[in-house]
Parts: sequence; C-alpha cells; structure tokens
Amino acid sequence: MTRLVKLLSLLILFAVLAAQQAGAADTKPKAIPLSGKVLETMDGGGYTYVNLQNGPEKVWVAIPLTKVKVGQQLSLMPGFEMKNFTSKGLNRKFDKVIFSGGLANAEKIQMSPSAIKAVHQGVPGAQGAAQGTAAPKAAPAAAPAPAPVSKSQKVTKAKGPNAYTIAEIYAKSKKLEKKPVVVRGRVVRVSQKIMKRNWIHLVDGTGSKAKKTDDLVITSQDLPREGDVVTVSGTLYNNLDFGSGYRYNVLVQDAKFKK
Repeated sequence: MTRLVKLLSLLILFAVLAAQQAGAADTKPKAIPLSGKVLETMDGGGYTYVNLQNGPEKVWVAIPLTKVKVGQQLSLMPGFEMKNFTSKGLNRKFDKVIFSGGLANAEKIQMSPSAIKAVHQGVPGAQGAAQGTAAPKAAPAAAPAPAPVSKSQKVTKAKGPNAYTIAEIYAKSKKLEKKPVVVRGRVVRVSQKIMKRNWIHLVDGTGSKAKKTDDLVITSQDLPREGDVVTVSGTLYNNLDFGSGYRYNVLVQDAKFKK
C-alpha cells in the first residue's frame, strides 16, 4: 500500500512538472518573421539598426554589424520584440526594437531575447551569457567597426563669439534655446542620411559620462569623418522628439563643419 501511495505521488509530481513546462513554453516570446525594404539604417556599438518595411508596418530591427543600404530588400532571421529599449551604442531609446541574428541566408545563431538585449546594452561579458546562447556573429558581408575614440581625450575649446565646450552647452542649454552655438570637438560617430540629414556625435573631453553630458548630437548636411577634430556652428534646441525613438534633450541642428 505504501509503495502504491509513493507511486501515485510520483505520477502526480511528474504531471505538475509537465504542466509547468507546458505553461512556460506558452509564455516563450514569439519569433517575428522579418522581410522587406530598408527605409533607414545606422551603425552603433558594433551593430546595425534597420528601419524595415516589414509587411504593412515599419519596424526597427537590430542585427550584428552588416553592410545595409537604404532601398535594399532584406530577409532576416525571425527576431524577438523588446519595448522601451535603450541602445548605449547609439545613445538612443527606441519605443520597440526587434532583435534578429542577422541575414536569413547567414549562419544560424541561437540568441535568446535576454542575451541579445544585454549585448546591445553593452553589458560586459553578456555575449553567450544567457541560457548558454552563442555570441552573435557578423554576417559574411559585415564591415569592421571603426576603432573607438576616447571620449575623455581633451580638445581645445573653440574661440570667438558663441563658443562653448560641450559641458557648457549642456549646463546652459535652457538659456541657449534656439540660439547659435560654436563648439570644437572630435567626431566619434556618424549616421548618414536618416530623415534627410546626417547625425554626428561630438566629444571634447568635457562633461560627465554618468550624466550623459559628454557627447553632443548634431544634425547636418555636412559629412565629417569619424576621428576628425572639427569646429561646429549650429542652432541649439532642447527636448526634441522626432518619433520612432529619436528623442533628444539637447540637439544642435543644421550645423556647418570645418576643420
């Protein structure tokens, strides 16, 4: 009788575990098919972000660094959606992003949502850390990421009227609303032809990394090279929201660059 009770108890335990596993499977994030025309693209933190016309809707997709052109038709591995995602590589918050292992004809990569999110947020040692997932690999057409430029490297302040350091621009941003500013610094990142303008990140060794006041975002029709030390003249604006995750507390618009 005792053996029968034990046997029944084991059967009940196995049934409960099976039900829990089935419930967990039901809550697993659903992979989203991805295929369509590239509307916008940018690289940041060693990854490529693509605004894709995926069927009837436009979606942002993040993949390992890959050469992608506006107008190109892409077929990507199914991905997982994450909402309110902040990319440290781009210093930008997205309402939602779908994370994919890359091109559909590339080598398959096992990537859980938590592992991919950690990698894109720049968490040390995140690659392959979650659930034994493999680190994402670039597709065969991937271009090497440019060598990183130190944000702490000092650059001499611009001279003349309306000249400021980046730290001064952030500190005085409210007073400088819609006023001309001149700033000298080093170009650390360039994203081309997004919303008909180029987006440039500038540093001069001032400001606070913790407070995110060490990196100034600038829009322009000019196209400086990463690593160049330049003098920038433009108009400062506060609290701009372009939609699709483009939100900036401080932004210098319609700028002109000169070495």
